[in-house]
Amino acid sequence: MKLIKQLFAFATVAFASAAMAATAAPAPAGNEAPDVLVKRISQDVLDTAKADKEIQAGNQKRVMDLVETKILPYVDFQRMTSLAAGRYWREASPEQQKQLSTEFRSLLIFTYSGALSQVKNETIEFKPLRADPSDTEVEVRSQVNVARGEPIPLNYRVAKSPSGWKIYDINVLGAWLVETYKGTFASEISKGGIDGLIKTLSEKNKKLASRPIKAASAK
Repeated sequence: MKLIKQLFAFATVAFASAAMAATAAPAPAGNEAPDVLVKRISQDVLDTAKADKEIQAGNQKRVMDLVETKILPYVDFQRMTSLAAGRYWREASPEQQKQLSTEFRSLLIFTYSGALSQVKNETIEFKPLRADPSDTEVEVRSQVNVARGEPIPLNYRVAKSPSGWKIYDINVLGAWLVETYKGTFASEISKGGIDGLIKTLSEKNKKLASRPIKAASAK
């Protein structure tokens, strides 16, 4: 379980890396292929994290500013949240949906941003895309090559939006990120409703925000 959490962290780092590519070159057209998009942002985060001494040192402000300001254009957090909430999402009011999405987004950012300072010698190898040109949802498959041990499968679910492809779920060793939170969400909702879940996430985020970035964990 610890390994899966670490790899979810690594995948979440790839989300944040999109910003660097955007500042280094003109933004690609909205019809950029999904595997090209994921490959671009993944490779960029490896290069950036390895080269940035502040990130390697775990500079919390630098890491959090990067993730908070640049992650949003490439990840569909609302869809991630709706999938994690399941049927309860439809029962929530628009305001509750907004609050829940915000808190879940913050939880993922606080929980996994520490991985930015842990990227060392990993490389990513992408598999051929299995999709038709007309598909609006695809799975981009890759593997993380580590210094010791076997390559680790790391896949992304990506959906096409008016502004381009967006990531809405990741899979490490057969476990989807959204699914790992689904049970927790259902349990909290059964005890205190949607507002109870929002409160729980908010309290968790406050605790994570008060810790040094390397201390954040996915427990």
